[in-house]
Parts: sequence; structure tokens; C-alpha cells
Amino acid sequence: MSIDKIKQLDITERILLVEEIWDSIAKEQDHLVLSDYEKEILDARLVSLKEKPNNLISWDEIKSRLKD
Repeated sequence: MSIDKIKQLDITERILLVEEIWDSIAKEQDHLVLSDYEKEILDARLVSLKEKPNNLISWDEIKSRLKD
């Protein structure tokens, strides 16, 4: 399906299409491969979390900060 055809769908149909695409990606997530750089970033974040477990910000706090 082309982008032009997708744009012709109504909003509900487009949302359903996105959900179907997302579900198909989720089913295949075991096949996703991280680059070495992505692995390094995730490892660094895990180390940071272990060192400072209370250094987290809730999603509500993040949204609040963005509004300010």
C-alpha cells in the first residue's frame, strides 16, 4: 500500500493499520539486532541505574518539566 493510499484512509482505518504494523513488529522483536553502540548505551544506562536507583524521574514529572 502506498503512502498516498494510506493518506486516503480515514483516521480510524489509519490507526488500525498502525496497530497492525506495530503488532507485527512486536511479534518479530526477537529478530531485532542492536548495534554495538546501542548495546553500549543500554549497558551504561543499566550501570547508572544500579549506582543511583533513586535517580529516576516519573513520566508525569517529565511532562510537567516540558510544560514549564
